[in-house]
Amino acid sequence: MTEFSPLESEIHKLIRSSGPMPVWRYMELCLMHPEHGYYVSRDPLGREGDFTTAPEVSQMFGELLGLWTASVWKAIGSPPMLRLVELGPGRGTMMADALRAVRVLPPLYQSLQIHLVEINPVLREKQQATLSGARNITWHDSIDDVPEGPAVILANEYFDVLPIHQVVKRETGWHERVVKLDDDGKLVFAAADEPMPRFEVLLPPLVRAAPLGAVFEWRPDTEMMKIAARVRDQDGAALIVDYGHLRSDAGDTFQAIARHSFADPLKNPGQADVTAHVDFQALARAAEDVGARVHGPVTQGEFLKRLGIETRAVTLMAKTTPEVSADISAALKRLTDSGRGGMGSMFKVLAVTEPNLTSVAGLNDEPPAPGDEAA
Repeated sequence: MTEFSPLESEIHKLIRSSGPMPVWRYMELCLMHPEHGYYVSRDPLGREGDFTTAPEVSQMFGELLGLWTASVWKAIGSPPMLRLVELGPGRGTMMADALRAVRVLPPLYQSLQIHLVEINPVLREKQQATLSGARNITWHDSIDDVPEGPAVILANEYFDVLPIHQVVKRETGWHERVVKLDDDGKLVFAAADEPMPRFEVLLPPLVRAAPLGAVFEWRPDTEMMKIAARVRDQDGAALIVDYGHLRSDAGDTFQAIARHSFADPLKNPGQADVTAHVDFQALARAAEDVGARVHGPVTQGEFLKRLGIETRAVTLMAKTTPEVSADISAALKRLTDSGRGGMGSMFKVLAVTEPNLTSVAGLNDEPPAPGDEAA
């Protein structure tokens, strides 16, 4: 008899009792199950984990986001109190690097109230250790719990793990994609028997023209609208950095990553990170629908270059050994390069601000000319 993980056994029971499970519910259980969910029970980051995020690649990433925060603070009139919020802050690495960068502006540093939105108790402990020297830090389970006030909200690789809905195009219409048990008791993808009523009219034109068998996926707009409404009403900006596509289109991007390699998302639920690409056109549309201003998106490589990452790398390399200098050069390439293994074009950056903030660093300005220093 096949041995199942605790979560897999539970999913089998749920399907046997209630029928096939929508993909969004399966993804939600894999990541957020209160006992066996991937994101409530482990540290997934780094060489010993399942994946590496940009802040873990180099201190330059967090430092530049700190300087971006400073530019927003100045643009909104340098308020005496600013809430610096990070959604899904990993080990606290990005926040630590950002705070080190903003120390050069004592009035800003003194004004900061830090709010970390994190549900994982293992990561909360690591964040507390990483940020032990910082002041005015509060942890929350949801952005809803962050008090009102001007804010800069940072979300790096946050939206990709929010559960997705998927539908499959059939001759009879668009059917919700589900997870069911096959005759051998294995988890497999399938389509619900009945099509979703009047679903076609809600779809972007590109998706309506998709061939039979195509998959379309989307996330509810709730989280983006919540963030956008906050900065619209209370001043400030949100910066979203994630991997995904610039326009809404058909395609199945639901995937699992374990030990830095792709895995079958239906195998060992709860033991691997399950994610899907972020639809940046949908994010922008949701933010604009509530009256916030959207800036970008641009590629991560372009954004970081505009903020001056190349100049920062040269400065760091001038102060260290050849070995460390080589590591800095490799990190710069990984963060900005569009080639194999690079994050430069796969990752996109989008900012959402209150309506009167017409320009933000790295997103509205022209790219620096070759040889020029970025602002």
